[in-house]
Amino acid sequence: MSSTDTTPTTRVDDELQGLDALETVTTQRVPLTQALREKVLPPLLGVLLVLAVWQLVYSLHVTPAYKLPSPLDVWHSLTDLWYQGTLFSIIWTSLWRGISGFLAAVVIGTPIGLIVARVKFVRAAVGPVLSGLQSLPSVAWVPAAVIWLGINDQAMYAVILLGAVPSIANGLISGIDQVPPLFLRAGRTLGARGLTSARHVLLPAALPGYLAGLKQGWAFSWRSLMAAELIASSPDLGIGLGRYLENQRDASDMSGVLLGIILILVVGVAIDLLVFTPIENRVLRSRGLLQSGR
Repeated sequence: MSSTDTTPTTRVDDELQGLDALETVTTQRVPLTQALREKVLPPLLGVLLVLAVWQLVYSLHVTPAYKLPSPLDVWHSLTDLWYQGTLFSIIWTSLWRGISGFLAAVVIGTPIGLIVARVKFVRAAVGPVLSGLQSLPSVAWVPAAVIWLGINDQAMYAVILLGAVPSIANGLISGIDQVPPLFLRAGRTLGARGLTSARHVLLPAALPGYLAGLKQGWAFSWRSLMAAELIASSPDLGIGLGRYLENQRDASDMSGVLLGIILILVVGVAIDLLVFTPIENRVLRSRGLLQSGR
């Protein structure tokens, strides 16, 4: 046999190594200039375009200035809050409520989603209710929460939970529904049952869908909180972003109204980009569902 001939065993090993190489996720560090050009520059240009259109509409006097102030007027409202020393206090009041309410929603919504997904009777009974609650606007819960609990933080958190828990539970249910049955059979073969199966098989396999539910749950938490702060007013609640926005409306200060809207938007988007997007990208990349450069 010549030195170039290969045995069947050697060929099989080579083929397996080739298949393994296809499944291997290669990671490449993206240069800083490329990352800035691809990730930072497009949204920055989008913001500049919006500001340019805004300034153009203001300069053309399409609408009276008291209805649409210039971007510079809104900037002055921002600097006023900065010099008054209340800017971070207003943001933190809402941010703390939103984050703590969201974490409570995760603790409550995760086991609910797990039980509904795995128990047929519970799913038939509770599943439609969860879907209905998810489609219900959060603002509808504010009057009920105020009557039940009074104008206080408990009412704020109740509105957040009623808005976020159905989204988190439904996200987990959707993720579990997409888990291949082979994973569950393999887990049972290895002795994973009950909570052990949920912890080591179901939740890891359903992680992409679960993360999507968490992102949606945060969005619902933030929207619910803003609706509650807009409607409920009490000195004990302090001034969050929603209450600041409503106070500016009462004062007919359109610059302050626009500033409140922008701050609500910036905080909501920042949490999504800084917290959820990196986690989601890491999970998807580890499973070969995302290119390493993203």
